[in-house]
Amino acid sequence: MSGRDIKITIASDDEFFAAARILARQLDSGWRPDKPSVRLCFDDLPTLLRYLTPKRFELLVALRASGHSSISALAKALQRQYRNVFDDVKSLERLGLVSKDASGHFFVAWDEIDATFRLVA
Repeated sequence: MSGRDIKITIASDDEFFAAARILARQLDSGWRPDKPSVRLCFDDLPTLLRYLTPKRFELLVALRASGHSSISALAKALQRQYRNVFDDVKSLERLGLVSKDASGHFFVAWDEIDATFRLVA
């Protein structure tokens, strides 16, 4: 999984779809990226911060460091309540930041999360 990264951005629907149209045109003309690009877009910073709380970021870092783990083991390592860790893992899984393997353990496939916050429109 080495070298995998995800880019998190804040973009309006119009900005997101404009970028998607540009990418589609590039792909139609035969251009291919050197490596796949994975992006996660939020409408605004408050929404991003609602999903990526400090506790969830701590969870991502711990899970990436530990490798594949159960929620119980992760809760114990983080000294947090099982239910809170469960809720956080499920939220991160829905966002695509956490995945589940065939044995039901969770893991973080990303080596790096690149977040961009534009200060002006």
